[in-house]
Amino acid sequence: MKKKLYKSTQDRKLSGVLGGLSEVWNIDASLLRIIFIVLTLLMVGLPMIIVYVAAALILPDDKDVWE
Repeated sequence: MKKKLYKSTQDRKLSGVLGGLSEVWNIDASLLRIIFIVLTLLMVGLPMIIVYVAAALILPDDKDVWE
């Protein structure tokens, strides 16, 4: 079964993008948040933030996906 990408309403700190990714990829959300912060601060910077904001605007909430 193919998993759909969505924003999590249960596991969110800002918009739920990383919480949704962690559910789809079946990894811990805290680990994903740490990886995102490290990549943003050390390597990628602004493009990572732009992708996060775009995903926050585009992705549906999990309650909209399951209804």
